[in-house]
Amino acid sequence: MGNEKPDTLDVTGLLCPLPVLRARRKLDSLNQGDTLIVTASDPVSVQDMPAFCTMAGHKLVIAYEAGGAFVFEIQKGAAN
Repeated sequence: MGNEKPDTLDVTGLLCPLPVLRARRKLDSLNQGDTLIVTASDPVSVQDMPAFCTMAGHKLVIAYEAGGAFVFEIQKGAAN
């Protein structure tokens, strides 16, 4: 524990709303406090992913652009 590798999800090439829907499905399979790294190419995800995290009770740890992709590190919040 504490040194576990985060789960990853590559949704490059998918357009809104698929990146958020896939992230939600993946987060549903994780435990509270687990981390998911999402890589997306859709520029709309820059607005959608933070809004999704806020609405769903997850913590957006960091979001950044790297190599033309948008990367979101999300920590799963308490189950609703």
